[in-house]
Formats: sequence, C-alpha cells, structure tokens
Amino acid sequence: MSPRAIPAIAERVSAPGLPTADRLGRPLSELRISVTDRCNLRCRYCMPREHFDSTFRFLPRAELLSFEELGTITRVLASMGVQKARLTGGEPLLRHELPVLVATLARVPGLELALTTNGILLPKLAAPLKRAGLGRVTVSLDALDDETFGRMSDSRHTPAEVLAGIAAATEAGLAPVKINCVVKRGVNEHAIVPLVERFRHSGHVVRFIEYMDVGTTNAWRMQDVVSGDEIVARIAARFPLEPIDEPGPARVARRFTLSDGSGEIGVITSVTRPFCSGCTRLRLSSEGKLYTCLYAQQGHDLREVLRGGAGPARLEAYLAEIWRARGDRYSELRTSATAELRRPEMSYIGG
Repeated sequence: MSPRAIPAIAERVSAPGLPTADRLGRPLSELRISVTDRCNLRCRYCMPREHFDSTFRFLPRAELLSFEELGTITRVLASMGVQKARLTGGEPLLRHELPVLVATLARVPGLELALTTNGILLPKLAAPLKRAGLGRVTVSLDALDDETFGRMSDSRHTPAEVLAGIAAATEAGLAPVKINCVVKRGVNEHAIVPLVERFRHSGHVVRFIEYMDVGTTNAWRMQDVVSGDEIVARIAARFPLEPIDEPGPARVARRFTLSDGSGEIGVITSVTRPFCSGCTRLRLSSEGKLYTCLYAQQGHDLREVLRGGAGPARLEAYLAEIWRARGDRYSELRTSATAELRRPEMSYIGG
C-alpha cells in the first residue's frame, strides 16, 4: 500500500464496529522497535562475520527513523492496542542518546517498555536508562565459558562483560533480568545446565531459544536445532522441574520452576512447537519498515508515509489496514520449500 492510498481508507478504518484482529483473529498488543542495524558482536546465528564484515554497508544515520518519528508511530500503535514495546537492534545500546528515546516512549500512557541487549554496554547505560523510564531488560548470554562464548559471538568480548552488565541492570533496578540463550547443537548445548546453576537464587529468569532460520545468512539446518524437549530433559536431569500453567495461546515461552524453588526457566520453541496462533506482534526496522512477522518477505515503509506528510489519523488508518490484512504463520508452515523464501536478517529486524 502506498502513502497515496491512506486517505482512501481513512473513513473505512474509523467506522464503528470494524474488527481490530488480523485475518486469523489475533489482536495487536506488542511492538518490537529496532533502533539500529549495527552490533558489537558477530553471533553466528544472527550476524555472521563473513556477511557482515568491514565492507558491509550499514544504514547511515539519515536513513534511521528519528526519535520523534519513533514516538509518533509508538503513540499511534498504543492507541490501537499495543501494550508492550521492546527496543532491539542490532545492539540497541549502540544507538546514540538512547535514554532520550526511552524517555520519549516512557511517556506513552499504558505502555510497558523493555529492551533486549547483549549487555556489554549496560555498566554505563543501565542507570541512565532506568532513570529515563525503562522497565525491564533481557540480556543475551549463550555460554559462561570464554571459549564457547567466543565461538557463538565470534568476538573478543567475554561472558564476564555480560555478567557485569547484568549486575549493573540489577543494581539500577531493572531486575528481574531475563537471560536469553540460543542453543545450537555441537556448539553450546553443554552450556545449558551451567547457566541454570549460575542464575539459581538470583531472581533472574533464564530462557533457552531453539536455533531459528531467521534471515538467509546463518546457514541454518534442522539438524543443528536442539529441541525444547531436549533442553527441558537436560535441565530436569539435574534440577527437577514443575511446569507453570498459563491460559491462552499468546505465550511465547514454556515456563518451568525449579522444584526446590530456586528459580524459573523458560524454553522458546518456535521451530518444534510453533506459537504463530498466538502471535500479537509487529516489528519495526530502524529505517522504518514495518513487518508483520519475523519471517515476512517484505515490510511496509512507514518512513515514507511519515516523511510524506501523513499525520496520526492517516498513519493509524494505514496501520489498521496492514494489521487486518495480516495472515502470517511461517513457523507453522515451515518446510523445505519455505527455506527458499526471502527473509529479513535478525540483525535488521530484531529478535
């Protein structure tokens, strides 16, 4: 849909009684905002160095959405039902003056604001982000030992730096922290139980994520996926688990408590147990492309709409039309044929 089409649908969208759900009956409630496509790591499952090397052209600053534009989009989506917004990247802490954006978004009524980061820059930014109004952080940590962490992140950074970031987030009042670990067979499945052990009694929640076929550069293969069931079995062999029952289809993680009460873990099984039927999320790239699915083949250009002069009412009409047309359920349809489809990279669209 082009910006010129927006006025034509404005009256239709604002008419009473129109559905707010997409074609599969899913309501809109979450927004992921990528604020940069840059990162200080080169994780193999997200931003492999051979594709994102010194010759790769990252987006210039002028092509990024401004904080004002991000605020406008978020306010409009909040008026349409979005209750949770999460800042992502790339690595979001690389975006200059990020606390200023957080302060802008924190003023949106009723909006829960969180951020996902690799944690390396949290020691200097956790406190300013908290003061600006950030509610929660999720930190990526794929292993506790230097060798495995280096293999996963393809960098000279260390787990100690990430742990320092988690400690800074805790001290700043951003706890409980969620710790995300992507598990890839033959690389870091041995790190699962040590991560659970490390964060027992901390109040933080460790979540294990099946290795996903996001983008086309990470050389994904089904045989590299460690299933959620296998992850749970590995943990339960050391720490007996009790499932946490949650009603409704919208949950992303299967949650468990350690039977001794020392902690909680989660398992995100988008490959072996897809949860498309409960997905209520939109994703916004740092240059303003709106995606209705992590695996969507194309985005809708909100930057063009905004810079073409559309005000909040017309933007809302455009967004409502996009949501009502949404029918994505890639993970439920995943086959050898879908592997050939064009998909945005994780580093471009956020997790």
